[in-house]
Amino acid sequence: MAEIGTDIERAASLLTQGELVAIPTETVYGLAGNALNVEAVAKIFAAKNRPQFDPLIVHIPALSFAKNYVTEIPKKAERLAQLFWPGPLTLVLEKKDDTIPALVTSGLKTVGFRCPDHPLTRKLLATLPFPVAAPSANPFGYVSPTTPEHVNEQLGNKIGYILDGGTCTIGIESTIVGFEGGEPVVLRLGGLSLERIEAVTGKLKVQTHSTSNPLAPGQLKSHYAPGKPLKLGTLEELLQEYPAHDSGILSFSRDFNSPYQRILSPSRNMEEAARNLFQFLRDFDKMPIDIILAELLPEEGLGRAINDRLKRAAAVDNS
Repeated sequence: MAEIGTDIERAASLLTQGELVAIPTETVYGLAGNALNVEAVAKIFAAKNRPQFDPLIVHIPALSFAKNYVTEIPKKAERLAQLFWPGPLTLVLEKKDDTIPALVTSGLKTVGFRCPDHPLTRKLLATLPFPVAAPSANPFGYVSPTTPEHVNEQLGNKIGYILDGGTCTIGIESTIVGFEGGEPVVLRLGGLSLERIEAVTGKLKVQTHSTSNPLAPGQLKSHYAPGKPLKLGTLEELLQEYPAHDSGILSFSRDFNSPYQRILSPSRNMEEAARNLFQFLRDFDKMPIDIILAELLPEEGLGRAINDRLKRAAAVDNS
């Protein structure tokens, strides 16, 4: 298993040597490698068993660092970064040729940048002379990790060090915004709500699904899935179809008086629900159940991103 600790110098040394380190962010834990080192990036894909057509997000300490790698930064991108960085927002920008390796961007002419809002990782990024590529630190397609222990359970034998930043405060991945003719387009719903972005930009186009050759991470139809099939619907109707004693129940706020139940937020708080989502999906994998029954949340605030993750988690079950 990997060593878990808070030694930033150790993490920086390993990354400089081309090794992988799990890093904490406010969204989920990332599997970090030197974004300019093709061999290190290849190790990320291998450790996650991630298809190379799915691009990686590059983490930087500030927007000024992106200027070395992109042709331009649209005015609205700069404004969003000023308002929401550090934070759960990824900006997809057109890259300069021969700066960020094609393996990072899956051959696309664009690259996604993010400035994470976690004190340990911000200190780490500030000490490095290179940006780091860091997708979520879990096997491809599975539930994203929100604690160091989640990372160790699944990738501990493939990485040397996990930088321990505690439990992630947001719990779902960043919102990804790309640009068409300088105008923002949402490519993935995430930890920064659509309402907060649209308060700055006006109404946005949302283009979040791609069955292959995605424009950004997290666009594949099937993703974020637990190890057991997940069915979405009205819980009362699902419980008529599936026996309660064999089913895990994931509700927004209601108590179904089941031993195999998780309630995302009894007080109907979207932020609390987002923080709990991936942990609860992992919990079901350890329960003596055959299936997970879940309901969608109201389509508002972070509810949109939570529903997006639930729909993709359910997409792997084609029965």
